[in-house]
Amino acid sequence: MDNKVAVITGCGSPRGIGYATAMRLAGDGWSLGLLDSVESAVVEAGGSVSTEMGAETLALRCDVTDASDVAAAIGATLERFGRIDALVNNAGITAATAVDDISESEWDRIFAVDVKGIFLVTRAALPTMRAQRCGRIVNLSSVSAKRGGGIFGGAHYSAAKAAVLGLTKAVAREVAADGITCNAVAPGLIDTDITGGKLTEERRRRILEEIPVGRLGRPGDVAGAIAYLCSGEAGYVTGEEIDVNGGMHFD
Repeated sequence: MDNKVAVITGCGSPRGIGYATAMRLAGDGWSLGLLDSVESAVVEAGGSVSTEMGAETLALRCDVTDASDVAAAIGATLERFGRIDALVNNAGITAATAVDDISESEWDRIFAVDVKGIFLVTRAALPTMRAQRCGRIVNLSSVSAKRGGGIFGGAHYSAAKAAVLGLTKAVAREVAADGITCNAVAPGLIDTDITGGKLTEERRRRILEEIPVGRLGRPGDVAGAIAYLCSGEAGYVTGEEIDVNGGMHFD
């Protein structure tokens, strides 16, 4: 795994899992292709990772729901680095909408970003991984996929993140013979802008009562699990999901 290159989607927020993963992999010596739908945010994130960690980064605007955007971003990454060793499908959105209030357009948008986006980026990255005969794919699911929500996000989010688990296992079966692994990480409630940052103090207190370790997760907690699945040590782990939820849910 020398001269490693990882592509990470959804890297625009400095309080997000994507950014924390970029910092962690940069510290482990990876070069990084960083993608986000907001160009200014991902360019700033890439600059911060390069400055703080000394890593080579390529920051690109990319809408993961648009196949032409995805193809261009993966092509630019290959042109810059010549290879892709790991793909972290982190881009995702959520909405705390009750099931009888979910519009068709909101349902479609959640699935487009959270499921179709993973499919499109994975499909674009697979040819180079197959040619290399090695690769790591890590998809972000959620504890909501397993417990049916009840934390943050509606039925559409839980359904989409459950679909991610099924997609992960199917891809793992298909690509294993090419030396590629595909796994998922299922975070609990992580203190980011789109989840923990929107909690009232009362809601936060009630949620903490359900978490045995007694705190919300940090983006770095999830980044550590992702880094392991991207590493050479995880070469015999595929089709699995790692729960990072502080004991909120046990399988």
